Amino acid sequence: MVRELVVIGYGMVGHHLVSTLRARDDGDTWRVTVLGEEPCHAYDRVGLSEYLRGRDASRLALGDGFVTDPMVRTRTGTAAVAVDRSARTVTTASGETLGYDALVLATGSRPVVPPVEGMDLPGCFTYRTIEDLERIHAAARAGARSGVVVGGGLLGLEAANALRVLGMRTHVVEVAEHLMPVQVDSGGGGLLNRLVGELGVRVHCGDAVRTVDGHERVSAVSLRDGTVVGTDMVVLAAGIRPRGELATAAGLEVDDGGGVLVDDHCRTGDRRVWAVGECASVEGRRYGLLAPGRAMAELVVDQLLRRPFVAFTGADTATKLKLLGVDVASFGDSHAESDGAVELARDTGDTYAKLVLDSEAERVLGGVFVGDTAPYGRLRALLGRELPSSPEHLLR
Repeated sequence: MVRELVVIGYGMVGHHLVSTLRARDDGDTWRVTVLGEEPCHAYDRVGLSEYLRGRDASRLALGDGFVTDPMVRTRTGTAAVAVDRSARTVTTASGETLGYDALVLATGSRPVVPPVEGMDLPGCFTYRTIEDLERIHAAARAGARSGVVVGGGLLGLEAANALRVLGMRTHVVEVAEHLMPVQVDSGGGGLLNRLVGELGVRVHCGDAVRTVDGHERVSAVSLRDGTVVGTDMVVLAAGIRPRGELATAAGLEVDDGGGVLVDDHCRTGDRRVWAVGECASVEGRRYGLLAPGRAMAELVVDQLLRRPFVAFTGADTATKLKLLGVDVASFGDSHAESDGAVELARDTGDTYAKLVLDSEAERVLGGVFVGDTAPYGRLRALLGRELPSSPEHLLR
């Protein structure tokens, strides 16, 4: 008998879940309905800034939306507004009711909008979707020549790159003392600040936006240290908040930040309902990267198909990318938070590399690289293993 699966959320993790299910479901035991709020099929959100280089939005798409698969229905531009766990139904914004045998919440997250005076002025944008970028692009075409990005993490630097692609004078405001504070330590962060600054981006670290100023639209930003930055737009990339409101309304537990609480099987308190990706709080911990979300999706698929599976105990949070033309990578315990961790760093002035070792300096626990990520792959492969040579030699 064919069973009905409803997936709420058609982002990168939701797409991976459906793709994996269809690849593994040899007997066509599950018919899938995917509900996505955006008007387009799932796309590579990590590559958004490339969209502004003239890249067609369709080239960001993660496949064809399963249009030829009779076991999958993709419903774009369709928001889910209610879940009735007793009746096992999902209601959409149009009033349609869909029954399910299993439900997966892959609702992702929304940008955090700081409670700052003036943040509702025209000229303030979030940076999350293709539609957001279209609005930013339209403002640039209308004459915007400068922008302030609020947030200096991964998303903030992608947003800064997008503004540079549009030819804007760009500022980045980050409350931490250096950019990418989650992935990079202070040594690497100091170099990253300098390298990004040399590319023409004005970096304001250890600071925050006090007010967004303007009458009919944004004209300036006042920072906490008293600096006033004239600007034509403000782009918010200061963090994300899980979208757990459907779960809350359905009587499912969420954590203090709104993440849907699940066990190490990614299952909620209802045995028919799972949550994966940025909206999920796995035993109290949330993950904001793609790799953990994909691992959660595969775990749920194996349970749906009654295949052997291993409980979720965390996932690879390693990062390697080029931001604003600067190579950055980190893996493992990059901040040396393990008991007795030993740090070994090499700073040439143009590149920074750090290894984090255990208290006996015998095993690799993590690493950070800025400016040159060539050693990343080799050293990441040593994570948790005994060193084959002296640690100093590994950083050369």
